[in-house]
Amino acid sequence: MDRFGQATAIVTGAASGIGREIALVLARQGARVLAVDRNGEGLGAVCAQAQGTMRPCVAELTAQDAPATVFAACREAFGAPLSILVNNAGLGNARAAHDTSDADFDRYMDLNLRITFRMSRDALPQFGPEGGAIVNIASIFGLVGFPRSAPYAAAKAALGGLTRQMAADYGPRGVRVNAVAPGLIATPATAERIAASPLFQQGLIRATPLGRAGTPADVADAVAFLCSREAAFISGQTLAVDGGWSTTHFVPES
Repeated sequence: MDRFGQATAIVTGAASGIGREIALVLARQGARVLAVDRNGEGLGAVCAQAQGTMRPCVAELTAQDAPATVFAACREAFGAPLSILVNNAGLGNARAAHDTSDADFDRYMDLNLRITFRMSRDALPQFGPEGGAIVNIASIFGLVGFPRSAPYAAAKAALGGLTRQMAADYGPRGVRVNAVAPGLIATPATAERIAASPLFQQGLIRATPLGRAGTPADVADAVAFLCSREAAFISGQTLAVDGGWSTTHFVPES
């Protein structure tokens, strides 16, 4: 499927989970993808699956020079203006405010907000004259309250504001900015918590009208849509991909 016609894309946090699936879906649909992560082994595995349409970039995104390093690697790999930036890298494993130190809070903000801000800001000169698309990976916990999630939810809620403001500021340049807010997604990183946590099982999976956790493919397909021509008049939006959890107050019959 040649949905993206050799467009140049960057996906952060691409070595595993949701980011890995986003990178693969964009590559399968015709994009040339720079997959960014600090996990070089994971990047090698995902790039091998893409059969030549993906290049790895090992980077610690909290480093001061990380955006410059990533965009230079993209230019070197593909020699074309940027078309798509997917800001997926982040930190999960949410906790309550009383269990969060100042250092913990700073880390949640750095990994879930500051990285996205710096990558998005520095991406602006990389887009061609026709503009491009930025998609930020937010969370339903940034849209509604949920127990024991304060620092994570604060950072993800701020992503919604950043998405809207950048859509307003850079739409005149042809840059669309949207966010996807996943619900509970079954990945290797969440498997243990899903199995062990009654809060996740009862408060999320059973309270989802579609009756299951999401998959990385569910999120990746939504991201690909927002990056595509089909979404050419969509900007400043946060799309919940959560099986109806955040909007329905669903209560199972038994």
